[in-house]
Amino acid sequence: MTMFADAVDRTLEMTIVPSFTRIGYAVRSRLDHWTPVGQYDLTGRVVVITGATSGLGLAATQALVADGATVEIIARDATKAAAVCEQLRHGTTSAEVGYVVADTGDLDAVRKAFDDLSRRHGEIHALIHNAGALDKQYGQSPQGIEHTVASQVLGPFLLTGLLLPQLRATPRSRVLWVSSGGMYSQPLSVAGLQMGPDDYDGTVAYARAKRAQVTLAQMWAEYLRPDHIAVHAMHPGWADTPGVRRSLPTFRRVSGPLLRSPDQGADTLVWLAADDRTPIETTGSFWLDRRPRATHRASATRRSDTVDERRCLWDWCVARCGIRSEIEAS
Repeated sequence: MTMFADAVDRTLEMTIVPSFTRIGYAVRSRLDHWTPVGQYDLTGRVVVITGATSGLGLAATQALVADGATVEIIARDATKAAAVCEQLRHGTTSAEVGYVVADTGDLDAVRKAFDDLSRRHGEIHALIHNAGALDKQYGQSPQGIEHTVASQVLGPFLLTGLLLPQLRATPRSRVLWVSSGGMYSQPLSVAGLQMGPDDYDGTVAYARAKRAQVTLAQMWAEYLRPDHIAVHAMHPGWADTPGVRRSLPTFRRVSGPLLRSPDQGADTLVWLAADDRTPIETTGSFWLDRRPRATHRASATRRSDTVDERRCLWDWCVARCGIRSEIEAS
């Protein structure tokens, strides 16, 4: 990286629109001379990814399969997952793609998914927490947790804890969380993490869950540092995905020409999963366009990010997931 590239990057990052849109991607990829994601050899590596049947998850999975990875998709819809796996296998003789049916918001289903995955694989090279919808209407998981929190905070937390033996058995393994730039708008608040049916706002609930994801990624990074398991979170910028079209139609209409393609949005995620240099030489970072970013843009959210609040979040997840014994035993 050159001083000129650093200066340009800082200028982009000072304003949201150029940084988060296809402008930021185009400028940074050229200035930093990125290795194209299609040039990695992932033969023999196992990647588990949630939310891979459309949007960023599908784009990332396509790139990983093209690089030779064995990919396991965790999806809610068996018919859709099977169709995606067939599509991914088409035109290649080496792709190994499987799926497990589970809603990441259903903790019992997550445990069943773990049972299936652990029977198939003794090693997992990358666990990618990508599933994450912005739900307009309030809903609850089978365990009575607001669904945004259940699917994007508790489910990933539980799956990470359960798969620790497979991750520890694998050299250069990593755990990756796909967050959102929307998390910059919300403080860390365990008491405010779950919204009720009367005050539910899907956009706010989503941003709060994404804030929690970034915090938990940092905490998992410290917990797993002795095991040399890298943990990172990233955000894709503003990408034109089915989720954006469904949940934010006005935003898409206004921003459409500047939105990133799914491939552009997924690039840093694939790089974090595939590259054996910076992504495993560091841990606990929050990334956009292959560069680490600050996790706060406002003093109000920074003030909320205390040691006590972080500990409260971790303990809350452990208690809700019933995973204390798995973590302590590991």
